[in-house]
Parts: sequence; structure tokens; C-alpha cells
Amino acid sequence: QLQLVESGGGLVQPGGSLRLSCAASGFTLDYYAIGWFRQAPGKEREGVFCISTVSVRTNYADSVKGRFTISRDHAKNTVSLQMNSLKPEDTAIYYCAAAYGSRQCTLAGGSYDYWGQGTQVTVSS
Repeated sequence: QLQLVESGGGLVQPGGSLRLSCAASGFTLDYYAIGWFRQAPGKEREGVFCISTVSVRTNYADSVKGRFTISRDHAKNTVSLQMNSLKPEDTAIYYCAAAYGSRQCTLAGGSYDYWGQGTQVTVSS
């Protein structure tokens, strides 16, 4: 069974940092483009950051430019989202998703085949 599991969410003060991790079971993430998405209460899902297969391309939302980065750990079969300088407007449930064989990188959720259950990120003082 193919499964994605997010971890690393929590409560953090404005200006703080969190590192989210997306782990896979049943398949190797190296062959998949991975996207991170978020959804805040009452808002539509938003694409945040993505990385293509073989990590040749990344893409990100303007709202996270210069604050978030994405990386792969091939040995652990994970993709991480490092979030720095967090703002209250970053509060949302964060999801990772996988798209098989994609050498492109899109923030369009409809392009992804598998989704995790999400992890809550709350930025508040």
C-alpha cells in the first residue's frame, strides 16, 4: 500500500521555524515529484513548494519566497520542508503529495496522485 505521512507540525511563535517531513511507505520518493500544500480554515488549498524527480526543478509560492526551502533525503526516503520566519498567515494544515515520474514541478494539486493526511502548523504568540 502506497502511503505518505507528514510530521513535524506544531505550535510556534511568529518568527520561529519548523521542519516538516514527508515520509513514504510502499514506494521510493526519488521517482516522484513531491509537492507541499496547505489549507487554512475557510480558504482554498494552496500550493506552497514542490520538487521534481531527480531534484532538477523546484517551484514555490510567492508568499514563502526566501523563507521556505525544500530538500530530499534519499537515504531516509523523505522530503522535508524547512520553514523559517514563520508568520501567523502560515497557519494551516500542511499536506505533502506525490506525482509519479514528473520531471516538472507544479503547484497544481490536481497533478498529484498520492496525498498524506496532513499536519497542523499554528503560528501564534
